[in-house]
Amino acid sequence: MTLLQWFIFFLAVQVVHYLGTWKLYKKAGRKTWEAAVPVYNAVILMKIIRKPVYWAILLFIPIVNLIMFPVVWVLTLKSFGKKSSLDTILGIVTLGFYIYYINYVEDVKYITQEEYDAEKKKESTLGSLLFAVVVATIVHTYVMQPFTIPTASLEKTLLIGDFLFVSKFHYGARTPMTAVAAPMVHDTLPVIGKSYTNWPQLPSFRFPGFEEVEKNDIVVFNWPTDTVRYFGDTKSIGLRKPIDKKSNYVKRCVGTPGDTLSIKNGTVYIDGKELQLSDRAKLQYFHTIYIKPGTLSTQQVYQILHENGSTEFGQVNSKSTVFANLTLEGAEKIKSITGIDSIVKYINPAEGTKTFPHTKPSWSGDNMGPVYIPEAGKTVTLTKETLPFYEMIIKEYEGNKLQVMGDEIRINGEIATSYTFKQNYYWMMGDNRHNSLDSRYWGFVPEDHIVGKPVFIWMSLDQNVPWKNFSKKVRWERMFTTVSGEGKPVSYFKYFLILLAGWFVFDYFRKKKKKANS
Repeated sequence: MTLLQWFIFFLAVQVVHYLGTWKLYKKAGRKTWEAAVPVYNAVILMKIIRKPVYWAILLFIPIVNLIMFPVVWVLTLKSFGKKSSLDTILGIVTLGFYIYYINYVEDVKYITQEEYDAEKKKESTLGSLLFAVVVATIVHTYVMQPFTIPTASLEKTLLIGDFLFVSKFHYGARTPMTAVAAPMVHDTLPVIGKSYTNWPQLPSFRFPGFEEVEKNDIVVFNWPTDTVRYFGDTKSIGLRKPIDKKSNYVKRCVGTPGDTLSIKNGTVYIDGKELQLSDRAKLQYFHTIYIKPGTLSTQQVYQILHENGSTEFGQVNSKSTVFANLTLEGAEKIKSITGIDSIVKYINPAEGTKTFPHTKPSWSGDNMGPVYIPEAGKTVTLTKETLPFYEMIIKEYEGNKLQVMGDEIRINGEIATSYTFKQNYYWMMGDNRHNSLDSRYWGFVPEDHIVGKPVFIWMSLDQNVPWKNFSKKVRWERMFTTVSGEGKPVSYFKYFLILLAGWFVFDYFRKKKKKANS
């Protein structure tokens, strides 16, 4: 929906509200015109139902307002004596339109302060629960969101089973684009399935952040090519999900707006210079290991691989070679072991049109480029050769009508020889370079798809260890560690336990002293 459409929709809602409540406003001692003034009518309604004025603000916060509307409907009914279970059900099931019936048909009276005070005591528990849900929804939507690492694309930097807190405010929290959705879930609900409706969609808005997305940042974003029908189809448009309901991905940013990126033999270059990664980045590549015949048994080879961090390797074949996924550091250690003849990093051969932009048959995930990463406000020349790089941007991400007729390119009906980008774009890659579906295969990440920055690992569970071995299943050394930073991650878990124990001791003596003084 455009801003104009939203303005019309907003005014329509105000008209609906006025027509359904003006008599009730009058019975509550207010002026009938107060029901018609946008925003002001919400403030007056909070006074009528005897709730804090800040509740009016919550009515205009996307997702949070979905929780608030039914509550306000029910409290409006109760404020005029309609407090039976049937009244509550009718108020919610009719989406508040039961209030129309009360407004025009029934001769209700506004409850007195004494009646309200008596009812308020019964609602104290419900009010506390509502407050907790609203606060949790605001924190989840605008401040911090829990996230689980589901795949090995960032191994060994982040591991499958790491539970993260993702900051929304570092890059600036987005207002929800999907206006009608279940709070604190992503795109699905158990049993029910889809957790949202595609209509209406809010205009995209991002609050100011504390920093920009930079090279080396690990970033959570909505997967740009995600579709409802074909998950993993990188070329078909299919049935697009709303941006904020596309699948959450986590990768490392290796290219920022305005960069020219190339990959040579698996190494990333920006503007012709090798990208310098953080010392916490543990890149993995497939390697071919050549074993001196008759020196090491198959079991010894597997033990060597396991001890040097490889969890993904093949069988030792008849030629005494084995294919294994290793960090460069692990590969160097194995190279010096007696019995190992040599170890060679695998380089993907040409992959046809598998890699972005799907028109370069000589490119592969290890050798591609140069690729210009679009920057807002910058202009590129459009030809049949350059168009495949920016086709998704022009059509999908920036909402233009694109037509190609022979050598002629038309955008929104006009012949185009260039295009100016409306927003910034990023290039994301996994640290597990040969086991990651990333920008090398589906292209750029638009700025409006950025979700947040992982800042903290609060739990880490080894998926290969059963729960009965709890002490080994929990990766204790990873608990309460930071995601970014320099040097080896340090666990702050023991400090958390000390603070927690201190709080319990303090609370015990505080309560004991309070009891003694009472």
